[in-house]
Parts: sequence; C-alpha cells; structure tokens
Amino acid sequence: MGLMTPIATEAIASPNIALIKYWGNRDHELRLPANDSLSMTLGGLETRVRMALDPALDADRMVADSRPITGEPLERVSRFLQIVRQLSGRREYASIETWSNFPQGVGIASSAAAFAALAVAADAAYGLGLDRKSLSRLARRGSGSAARSVFGGFVRLRSGQEDAAAFAEPILGAGHWGLVDLIAIVSTSPKEVGSSKGHRLAETSPLQKARVEDTPRRFDLCMHALLARDFQRLATIVQQDSDLMHAVMMTSTPPLHYWEPATLAIMKTVLAWQAQGLQVAYTVDAGPNVHCLCPAAHAEEIQARLQAIPGVQTILCCHPGQEARLLIRPGAG
Repeated sequence: MGLMTPIATEAIASPNIALIKYWGNRDHELRLPANDSLSMTLGGLETRVRMALDPALDADRMVADSRPITGEPLERVSRFLQIVRQLSGRREYASIETWSNFPQGVGIASSAAAFAALAVAADAAYGLGLDRKSLSRLARRGSGSAARSVFGGFVRLRSGQEDAAAFAEPILGAGHWGLVDLIAIVSTSPKEVGSSKGHRLAETSPLQKARVEDTPRRFDLCMHALLARDFQRLATIVQQDSDLMHAVMMTSTPPLHYWEPATLAIMKTVLAWQAQGLQVAYTVDAGPNVHCLCPAAHAEEIQARLQAIPGVQTILCCHPGQEARLLIRPGAG
C-alpha cells in the first residue's frame, strides 16, 4: 500500500439493500431523494477508508484496492471533501486509501459503503464532530444511499424538502429479525450507467410520478411486515417495489436495462419457489445481481438452490450488519 505515513484515521462501513427503493432526486446537487426509502445494512460486506491530511498536497489523492483513482471518480470524492473542508474551515487536501471485500459498481451499493466510511473518516480527520444524524446528511451528499449505511440494522432515509430534512435514522436493530440476504452474483463487470446518472434519468420516465406518489403505501406495508416479522407480506411488497423501480429505469430516456438473462431467470425461479411454499423473495438494485431475502433457517437450502441456477457465479451471504464506525482515530497511527 504505502500511500501515507502516518494513518490519520480509518473507518469502515457496509453496503445496504433497499427494501423500499430510492430512485430519482428532487434536487440532484444536494442529492435530496425523490421518496423515502427503507433498507437493511449488509453485515459481512465492508469498505474500509484510510485518510490522512497532507499540507504538502495540491489536490486530493486516492487509491482503491491498490489502484490509483483519477478522472470523474476522484473528482466526485474531491467535491465531497470540499463540502467537509468548507464545514471545518480547514484547507488541507487528503490522501485516501480504500479496500472492499465485495464487487464494485455492480448493484451491491458499493458507493453507499464507500461514502458512509468516507464521511466517518473525514468527520474525524477534519475535526467536525458531527452527530450520527448529521453524519448521515453528510454521507448523502456523496451518495444518497450512503446516508442509510451510516447506521446498522434496518434504516429509513427521509427524503426531505431541504438539506436539513433529508437524513437517515435507524428504525429496527440488527437483532430484530434474522433475515439473510443471499446475493446471487451473475456479473462482476461494472455497469455502463452508474446510479448517479441513472437518478437524473428517472424524471424522464412517465412512470416515475406514480411510483413516487405510491411510495408511502409501500413503505407502510413494508414497515408493518418488518415489525410483525411477516415474511410473506414482506416478500410481496419488496418484489413489487423492485419491479416498479426497474419499470422506471426501462421507460426512462434513454432506457436503462440492468438485467441480464440470468437476472430474470433467478427472479422467475424465486417466484416458482414461493408457489411451492418456500420463504424467499427477490429484489434487484441498479445492476444485474439479485438479492434473495429469506429467514436464516432457510438460508442453507436456498443458497444451494441458487448455486444450481445457470449463470450464477457465486453467492454472498449477508446478515443484518453494523453501523459505520471509526477503527483508528486521528493521531492514533
């Protein structure tokens, strides 16, 4: 690695899977979501961010999984850090290293984990001292769904009419329900259109307005299912919400088609298993890989079944995870 000495701070965060999806913004600059969303933080998957402030630097530097980052990805991080610098009154640029133990840019909320960890690390490195609510608002400026990854367990992101009102909050702890997310990986190739660009296309779909207006109904149904640990009700609404988001994607201008043949095959197979009485549900984020939710008691059987579907390369197994947190505090290196 060797990018920096000493380590000023290090933070870790997990991605999340949206049970009620966030797609589209009411304000793209502030990343104010078009609708509220609800997610489960994914334990076992993680991104680590190390950061050091360096007065000798004339720009931010970044290495991800041992590869130097340049161009738009680095510019996006620098824009985010500029917000932090303005809040802190400090001017130092940062050297950043990140590592992840799961595929990036393929619909597993890699940017959510990255910007949640970056927000926690930057808050400590620049001495902001933000509370968790404010940390979620800061993380949202890098990636909307990152606001949810600031917290563990089951999390709500409030869309808000203004910056101060758009924040995430924990609603149920990780131990509330032993759900498992089995992520069937059918492709590890980075998607051609990232979520940030996709959010800007949402408003071009004739279906987006109806999807957003119906979100409170779906949100309430999902909340009731979670509180009651009613898997059948959860499966019905989570699948409908996923299909609605992808319907918006497919009817945007230009259209976004993230599904691969294996994606659809898994979804149809899951529906067939449900008809046989198996407790399993699918949901798909902005990518081709399929998140298959099930109670922990069924996870081993469903994982074996998923592995047998043609096109499934591997399966990632996740339980409800922890909040984003510091591993090394400034000056501890």
